[in-house]
Amino acid sequence: MNWSICSKQFGEYLKLEKSLSRHSVEAYGRDIRKLIDFLDIKGLGVSPEEVTPAHLRDFLEWIAELGMTAHSQARTLSGIRAFYKFLIMEDMLQTDPTDTIEAPKLDRKLPDTLHFHEIEQLLAAIDLSTPEGTRNRAMLETLYSSGLRVSELLDLRISHLYEDAGFLKIAGKGDKERLVPIGRDALKHIKLYREGIRCHLKIKKGHEDILFLNRRGAKMSRVMVFTIIKDLAAKAGIQKTISPHTFRHSFATHLIEGGADLRAVQEMLGHESITTTEIYTHLDRDYLKQVITDYHPRS
Repeated sequence: MNWSICSKQFGEYLKLEKSLSRHSVEAYGRDIRKLIDFLDIKGLGVSPEEVTPAHLRDFLEWIAELGMTAHSQARTLSGIRAFYKFLIMEDMLQTDPTDTIEAPKLDRKLPDTLHFHEIEQLLAAIDLSTPEGTRNRAMLETLYSSGLRVSELLDLRISHLYEDAGFLKIAGKGDKERLVPIGRDALKHIKLYREGIRCHLKIKKGHEDILFLNRRGAKMSRVMVFTIIKDLAAKAGIQKTISPHTFRHSFATHLIEGGADLRAVQEMLGHESITTTEIYTHLDRDYLKQVITDYHPRS
């Protein structure tokens, strides 16, 4: 079994069957390359099927000594795990050497969120007398109402907006589709934007179904949305460093604080694993601790 051939087949599988982006496929390739480099440097000369758990533990120790953070180590191990799962799925291997390997312990950084009154401050700072302001209000209402990634917001299509049902059809990571509820306020501002602003734009060919457009009638860029939010935060006097993703974090946190079911939030966010969504329960616990501290007579 040859490293080069197996790596190439794995890359084709990620691209064609898992529908991963070029950047993601390349990242997985770099993970495998690190392991190959380690085996070469140590003069071990083993093929993929000859790698043992002991080799992998030594590899993790080696990349830690090189100064790689625990998060990067875990990410690299995740890529190698995926590679070996692929080999087993293709009946190229019988046993998985990564099965008994534990990932480095991570201190999970809690994402920054906005309180509801800060979201209202931000929305109130938008100048609705301008065409861009009307569009921006609709965009930010949608981000917060449905917890979208910025890429999902920019790819949002009019044909995927089900106003009567109150749902959006979202194409998430790996082109996996999900239905996400959208609130009345967001729908109201989308309607104002479509009927008052968008209908007057000269729309570029190929962008006719894209909901949010720039003034030239083309799909907006990620940088543009980041800049809009940064400028609004400064105007609203919000000191936190925020981005489009902050609205997604706030959406999830406010739902969890309100008692929403974790699996429902997972579904709406499009997380493959419930453990990704569970980070928001830590935020909620911090909130509950603060309530005890502030209000309990014996805290």
